[in-house]
Amino acid sequence: MKVEQIYTGCLAEAAYYIESEGEAVVIDPLRESTPYLERAQRDGATIKYVLETHFHADFVSGHIDLAKKSGATIVYGPTAKPSYDVHIAEDNEVLHVGKVSIVVLHTPGHTMESTTYLLRDESGKDYAIFTGDTLFLGDVGRPDLAVKSDISREDLAGILFDSLRNKLMPLADDVLVYPGHGAGSACGKKMSCDTVGTLGAQKESNYALRANMTKEEFVAEVTEGLTEPPQYFAKNARLNMGGYGSFDEVLEKGVQPLSPDEFVSVVEATDALILDTRHKDTFAECHIPGSVFIGVDESFAPWVGALITDLKQPIVFLCEAGREEEVVTRLARVGYDNTLGYLQGGIDAWKEAGKETDSVDRIDASDVSELLNANKDVGVLDVRRQTEFEEGHLPNAVNFPLDYINANMTKVNPASQYVMHCVSGYRSMIAASILKARGFDAITDIAGGYEQLVKAGVATTTSSMADA
Repeated sequence: MKVEQIYTGCLAEAAYYIESEGEAVVIDPLRESTPYLERAQRDGATIKYVLETHFHADFVSGHIDLAKKSGATIVYGPTAKPSYDVHIAEDNEVLHVGKVSIVVLHTPGHTMESTTYLLRDESGKDYAIFTGDTLFLGDVGRPDLAVKSDISREDLAGILFDSLRNKLMPLADDVLVYPGHGAGSACGKKMSCDTVGTLGAQKESNYALRANMTKEEFVAEVTEGLTEPPQYFAKNARLNMGGYGSFDEVLEKGVQPLSPDEFVSVVEATDALILDTRHKDTFAECHIPGSVFIGVDESFAPWVGALITDLKQPIVFLCEAGREEEVVTRLARVGYDNTLGYLQGGIDAWKEAGKETDSVDRIDASDVSELLNANKDVGVLDVRRQTEFEEGHLPNAVNFPLDYINANMTKVNPASQYVMHCVSGYRSMIAASILKARGFDAITDIAGGYEQLVKAGVATTTSSMADA
């Protein structure tokens, strides 16, 4: 028996590969099928099942393409109603894979179709649970992401309490826990950086599994502090329920090289968004006017999903040479399938063609106090989340979280001058690019963000208010 976790840091997502005697199972695969097909090929194995723990909200699963290419059967747990052919398993149904077996445990609560898969080894001993978003290390799944649900989050939390107590906690302490996500995912609040643990350790350390916890306490604690989920979550869940187009076709269309003139023609013909995925410093120095920066080297896909509101938005992009396929793949993982090509030769080709360029003004943290003292009309935009802002911020700063920039545009005036920052500069460069694309010309980014402000000894204050 082989069990492998295939972890993708950008999404903090874990897929799983299980193999026994030439038969294999893949659990919660990402959009691209090749890694799973190649893994099975190395073992000389046939993928028998693709197991889905639920209708994912934070990414588009690759189960449909993978099943078509491998001949595998897609399996969901009870109550799931996808719009394509699958096997809807019964609670406690046993699936046989080589010499091991997998027990389907219906564990609703995160969503109503949420299911945990219990792996039993060759001797029939309970070995591991693949919990999806039902149970994380240090946390449980948020109960407010169900698609087409008329059940309140409090009711779902109560159902999750019962699932955990009746289905998972009675299992032996040495059973391994393989969750669907780790720290950094928006699917929970307090997830550990670890990506595998034991059920016994979770019973001791996970706040949601306290032995003496009442259902009322559980509901209150699990629902406390839940923020609005990113706008793309419900859209991704609907894609996972209803189906989607071929990833191979998305990739072929997306990696089309475009000359500067072709690039312009595509933008004008389709009203495509120009997405610049290079490093923030490179973007600040020189970029195409009107382009939006979201750097591929950090939390690329989640920020694309949070900020680009239309999954069908036509997109053309710039990237470092050789990373074209990576960009298209990572866009498709969160449902953005309408990528129409990239600028061949990058910004250098653009400049050589005599096209107009723009830049983002930047200021060293050590010079910020002097600027603000000399010009009282300069506003300060702090694009960190409210909780970060409350821990410390510049006096008179306005909390302008990047997560909600589309809803908060009334807080800013195109005629005013602003300096802006986040923690280290990634989020503030995204925000600066969006504001500049919307006609805000007097934008200056604080290089290095809040970290450099603190190091430079710039005076800060704390607040319990959303705005200062």
